[in-house]
Amino acid sequence: MGYAKETIEKYLEDAASDKPAPGGGSISALAGALAASMGEMAGKLTFGKKKFESVQQDVANCLRRLSLCRRRLMALMDADVMAYTSVNKAYGMPKGSAEEKGARKEAMRSALLEAMKVPLNIMRECCTVGDTAARLVKICNPNLLTDVNVCAVLAEAACVASRPLVEINLKTLKNAKLSAKTAPELDELTRRAARSRKQVSRLVKEFVS
Repeated sequence: MGYAKETIEKYLEDAASDKPAPGGGSISALAGALAASMGEMAGKLTFGKKKFESVQQDVANCLRRLSLCRRRLMALMDADVMAYTSVNKAYGMPKGSAEEKGARKEAMRSALLEAMKVPLNIMRECCTVGDTAARLVKICNPNLLTDVNVCAVLAEAACVASRPLVEINLKTLKNAKLSAKTAPELDELTRRAARSRKQVSRLVKEFVS
């Protein structure tokens, strides 16, 4: 059973312990899932209300995206733990003979590649959460605007926190072609997350001022 099915107390105790995992990637995925849940709450307290009848389909679309992102991010919580475990296992493989060295090198390459993909996927999902929050803040029940702000802020934080995890694994892989291919997407995801959060925060600030 993965952490997604555990109590939050168990998860946080393990994260705070001297265990190597869950670590930063898993925690970022959790933050992203929490972000999505706040967006979903705002949407569900808007959907079905006569006052917001004109935006029902739009709200429903936001809810579908956020629900999917939340489930994916919860899966990524555990995927990051598994990826880190695989990297540690690969580093511990024997390297006495040429055959062992070859097997270890391939296992490390495979494990590091997966360890890079997980936080990259966290960034992608969090950007979708942030983009959805930027739409939701314009149409949801105004009483829930501060919760949409929590959604956008956490989504950006999780995205930004995940980026160095992608970069360190790319560096360790020593694959210049893959690094060059990935770098533009990292920049774009970082910009998107910031843009969405700023849009949400600006509208929320205008409302509460």
